[in-house]
Amino acid sequence: MAIREILEVPNPLLKRVSDPVETFDDELKQLVEDMFETMYDAPGIGLAAIQVGVPLRVLVIDLQPDDPDAEAEVCNHGGHEHTHQPTKKEPRIFINPEILDPSEEVKAYQEGCLSVPEIFAEVDRPATCRVRWQDLEGTTHEEDMDGLMAVCIQHEMDHLNGIVFIDHLSRLKRNMAMKKLQKMRAAA
Repeated sequence: MAIREILEVPNPLLKRVSDPVETFDDELKQLVEDMFETMYDAPGIGLAAIQVGVPLRVLVIDLQPDDPDAEAEVCNHGGHEHTHQPTKKEPRIFINPEILDPSEEVKAYQEGCLSVPEIFAEVDRPATCRVRWQDLEGTTHEEDMDGLMAVCIQHEMDHLNGIVFIDHLSRLKRNMAMKKLQKMRAAA
Protein backbone atom coordinates (compact mmCIF):
# COMPACT_ATOMS: atom_id res chain seq x y z
CA MET A 1 0.00 0.00 0.00
CA ALA A 2 1.11 3.53 -0.67
CA ILE A 3 -0.10 7.05 -0.13
CA ARG A 4 -0.35 8.75 -3.50
CA GLU A 5 -0.19 12.44 -4.31
CA ILE A 6 -3.61 14.06 -4.61
CA LEU A 7 -3.90 16.31 -7.65
CA GLU A 8 -5.21 19.80 -6.99
CA VAL A 9 -6.96 22.34 -9.20
CA PRO A 10 -6.05 23.62 -11.73
CA ASN A 11 -4.27 20.36 -12.73
CA PRO A 12 -5.58 19.59 -16.26
CA LEU A 13 -5.95 15.87 -15.47
CA LEU A 14 -8.87 16.78 -13.16
CA LYS A 15 -10.77 17.92 -16.30
CA ARG A 16 -10.31 14.56 -18.03
CA VAL A 17 -13.21 12.13 -18.41
CA SER A 18 -12.16 8.80 -16.88
CA ASP A 19 -12.20 5.52 -18.79
CA PRO A 20 -14.34 2.51 -17.80
CA VAL A 21 -12.58 -0.29 -15.94
CA GLU A 22 -12.41 -3.38 -18.15
CA THR A 23 -9.85 -5.49 -16.28
CA PHE A 24 -10.58 -6.59 -12.71
CA ASP A 25 -7.09 -7.67 -11.62
CA ASP A 26 -4.44 -7.26 -8.91
CA GLU A 27 -3.44 -3.88 -10.33
CA LEU A 28 -7.00 -2.63 -9.75
CA LYS A 29 -6.99 -4.04 -6.19
CA GLN A 30 -3.67 -2.25 -5.52
CA LEU A 31 -5.08 1.03 -6.86
CA VAL A 32 -8.12 0.72 -4.56
CA GLU A 33 -5.91 -0.08 -1.51
CA ASP A 34 -3.71 2.95 -2.28
CA MET A 35 -6.78 5.14 -2.74
CA PHE A 36 -8.16 4.17 0.68
CA GLU A 37 -4.79 4.77 2.34
CA THR A 38 -4.49 8.16 0.58
CA MET A 39 -8.07 9.17 1.47
CA TYR A 40 -7.72 8.22 5.16
CA ASP A 41 -4.38 10.01 5.37
CA ALA A 42 -5.72 13.24 3.82
CA PRO A 43 -8.24 12.87 5.66
CA GLY A 44 -11.35 12.67 3.48
CA ILE A 45 -14.53 10.67 3.01
CA GLY A 46 -14.32 10.06 -0.75
CA LEU A 47 -11.72 9.86 -3.49
CA ALA A 48 -11.85 9.27 -7.25
CA ALA A 49 -8.98 7.54 -9.06
CA ILE A 50 -8.41 10.60 -11.28
CA GLN A 51 -7.57 12.57 -8.11
CA VAL A 52 -4.46 10.41 -7.76
CA GLY A 53 -3.71 10.70 -11.48
CA VAL A 54 -5.37 7.47 -12.69
CA PRO A 55 -8.09 8.12 -15.31
CA LEU A 56 -10.26 5.10 -14.45
CA ARG A 57 -13.90 5.04 -13.27
CA VAL A 58 -13.08 4.00 -9.69
CA LEU A 59 -14.31 5.63 -6.46
CA VAL A 60 -13.74 4.87 -2.80
CA ILE A 61 -16.02 6.27 -0.10
CA ASP A 62 -16.07 5.91 3.67
CA LEU A 63 -18.42 8.22 5.54
CA GLN A 64 -16.74 7.05 8.77
CA PRO A 65 -19.74 7.41 11.09
CA ASP A 66 -19.14 7.83 14.82
CA ASP A 67 -18.84 4.46 16.51
CA PRO A 68 -21.27 4.50 19.48
CA ASP A 69 -19.78 1.21 20.77
CA ALA A 70 -16.23 2.54 20.95
CA GLU A 71 -14.82 4.27 23.99
CA ALA A 72 -14.27 8.00 23.51
CA GLU A 73 -10.62 8.94 22.98
CA VAL A 74 -8.84 11.77 24.76
CA CYS A 75 -6.51 13.73 22.49
CA ASN A 76 -3.98 16.36 23.36
CA HIS A 77 -3.20 18.88 20.61
CA GLY A 78 -0.75 21.62 21.58
CA GLY A 79 -1.76 21.51 25.23
CA HIS A 80 -5.50 21.48 24.47
CA GLU A 81 -7.09 18.29 25.67
CA HIS A 82 -10.37 17.20 24.13
CA THR A 83 -12.45 14.08 23.74
CA HIS A 84 -13.79 12.76 20.47
CA GLN A 85 -15.85 9.79 19.43
CA PRO A 86 -13.86 7.32 17.30
CA THR A 87 -15.28 6.54 13.90
CA LYS A 88 -16.10 3.21 12.35
CA LYS A 89 -14.48 2.38 9.05
CA GLU A 90 -17.11 1.46 6.46
CA PRO A 91 -15.09 1.42 3.23
CA ARG A 92 -17.06 1.16 0.00
CA ILE A 93 -15.73 0.64 -3.52
CA PHE A 94 -17.57 1.78 -6.65
CA ILE A 95 -16.25 0.71 -10.06
CA ASN A 96 -17.90 2.03 -13.23
CA PRO A 97 -20.68 3.70 -11.20
CA GLU A 98 -23.79 5.13 -12.89
CA ILE A 99 -26.61 7.24 -11.48
CA LEU A 100 -29.88 5.75 -12.71
CA ASP A 101 -32.65 7.71 -11.10
CA PRO A 102 -31.78 11.07 -9.49
CA SER A 103 -34.68 12.58 -7.54
CA GLU A 104 -36.46 15.75 -8.62
CA GLU A 105 -35.99 17.00 -5.07
CA VAL A 106 -32.75 18.92 -4.66
CA LYS A 107 -30.81 19.40 -1.44
CA ALA A 108 -28.04 21.90 -0.69
CA TYR A 109 -24.98 20.55 1.08
CA GLN A 110 -21.75 22.22 2.23
CA GLU A 111 -19.06 20.42 0.20
CA GLY A 112 -15.31 20.33 0.28
CA CYS A 113 -12.80 18.42 -1.85
CA LEU A 114 -9.30 17.02 -1.40
CA SER A 115 -8.44 18.49 -4.83
CA VAL A 116 -9.61 21.95 -3.70
CA PRO A 117 -8.13 22.03 -0.16
CA GLU A 118 -9.62 24.27 2.55
CA ILE A 119 -12.41 25.52 0.25
CA PHE A 120 -16.03 24.78 1.16
CA ALA A 121 -19.20 25.85 -0.64
CA GLU A 122 -22.86 24.93 -0.81
CA VAL A 123 -23.80 22.79 -3.82
CA ASP A 124 -27.32 21.73 -4.86
CA ARG A 125 -27.68 18.07 -5.86
CA PRO A 126 -30.53 15.56 -6.16
CA ALA A 127 -31.48 14.50 -2.60
CA THR A 128 -31.64 10.80 -3.53
CA CYS A 129 -30.41 8.64 -6.38
CA ARG A 130 -30.26 5.02 -7.48
CA VAL A 131 -26.72 3.90 -8.24
CA ARG A 132 -25.44 0.91 -10.22
CA TRP A 133 -21.78 -0.11 -9.92
CA GLN A 134 -19.38 -3.04 -9.96
CA ASP A 135 -17.21 -4.38 -7.14
CA LEU A 136 -13.58 -5.55 -7.33
CA GLU A 137 -14.72 -8.89 -8.81
CA GLY A 138 -16.82 -7.19 -11.49
CA THR A 139 -20.17 -8.12 -9.89
CA THR A 140 -22.91 -5.54 -10.50
CA HIS A 141 -24.81 -3.96 -7.59
CA GLU A 142 -27.68 -1.44 -7.34
CA GLU A 143 -28.74 0.63 -4.35
CA ASP A 144 -30.88 3.65 -3.51
CA MET A 145 -28.83 6.30 -1.76
CA ASP A 146 -29.78 9.36 0.22
CA GLY A 147 -28.31 11.84 2.69
CA LEU A 148 -24.54 12.24 2.82
CA MET A 149 -23.96 9.05 0.78
CA ALA A 150 -26.04 10.44 -2.12
CA VAL A 151 -24.11 13.73 -1.98
CA CYS A 152 -20.74 11.99 -1.75
CA ILE A 153 -21.34 9.54 -4.62
CA GLN A 154 -22.54 12.37 -6.89
CA HIS A 155 -19.55 14.54 -5.92
CA GLU A 156 -17.08 11.72 -6.62
CA MET A 157 -18.84 10.72 -9.86
CA ASP A 158 -18.43 14.31 -11.05
CA HIS A 159 -14.67 13.73 -10.87
CA LEU A 160 -15.04 10.80 -13.29
CA ASN A 161 -16.59 13.25 -15.78
CA GLY A 162 -13.94 15.93 -15.37
CA ILE A 163 -16.02 18.09 -13.01
CA VAL A 164 -14.80 19.53 -9.69
CA PHE A 165 -17.40 20.74 -7.17
CA ILE A 166 -16.46 24.41 -7.63
CA ASP A 167 -17.58 24.02 -11.28
CA HIS A 168 -21.15 24.00 -9.86
CA LEU A 169 -20.67 27.48 -8.37
CA SER A 170 -21.37 30.81 -10.02
CA ARG A 171 -18.38 32.30 -11.85
CA LEU A 172 -17.98 34.88 -9.07
CA LYS A 173 -17.93 32.28 -6.27
CA ARG A 174 -15.63 30.01 -8.28
CA ASN A 175 -13.18 32.87 -8.91
CA MET A 176 -13.28 33.80 -5.20
CA ALA A 177 -12.53 30.17 -4.27
CA MET A 178 -9.59 30.01 -6.69
CA LYS A 179 -8.18 33.32 -5.37
CA LYS A 180 -8.43 32.05 -1.80
CA LEU A 181 -6.66 28.83 -2.82
CA GLN A 182 -3.85 30.78 -4.56
CA LYS A 183 -3.39 32.97 -1.47
CA MET A 184 -3.13 29.91 0.78
CA ARG A 185 -0.60 28.29 -1.56
CA ALA A 186 1.47 31.50 -1.63
CA ALA A 187 1.46 31.63 2.17
CA ALA A 188 2.50 27.95 2.53
